[in-house]
Amino acid sequence: MSSFLNTLLCWAGLAPPRIICTRRVWESGVRELASRTLRETRESGAYLLGRTLKNGTHEILEFVFYDDVDPKALATGIVTIRETALPRLWEICRARGYGVVADVHVHPSGYGQSASDRAGPVMPRAGHIAFILPDFARGTPKPGSIGIYEFLGNGRWADHSKSGSRFLRVGWF
Repeated sequence: MSSFLNTLLCWAGLAPPRIICTRRVWESGVRELASRTLRETRESGAYLLGRTLKNGTHEILEFVFYDDVDPKALATGIVTIRETALPRLWEICRARGYGVVADVHVHPSGYGQSASDRAGPVMPRAGHIAFILPDFARGTPKPGSIGIYEFLGNGRWADHSKSGSRFLRVGWF
């Protein structure tokens, strides 16, 4: 029933966003991403942990930075996550009772996906969402000025970037 209701709300332009995040969590996490670029000399990124609400919306509650679960994740200047880091991520999820809602990483200029982003999703399962923040996350980018990509499986992606705050809403909840 809720799926049918969400479909009707979507047609009316009133559907809840797929993902929400409080302004405090978003701005704090994005500032930390920017600081981890080491004066804009490398990319940085994080897993976005949270929960699913009753209406199906996913809520981001915490940023877990790639280099905290894999100290070598940012060593080459671009994000490279080793499989050995995932057990640490799952341990954090279990301890907090959260799941992985999405991931986020920064690019030096625009927010388009690179060939390596498309070829190697951080979470290679259908439905996973990847956000890309432009300009090394300077100025706390928000929905409408970030890349929003959904992995569909088999190397395919859906681009939701133009959906902006209809997809990801940052605010007070």
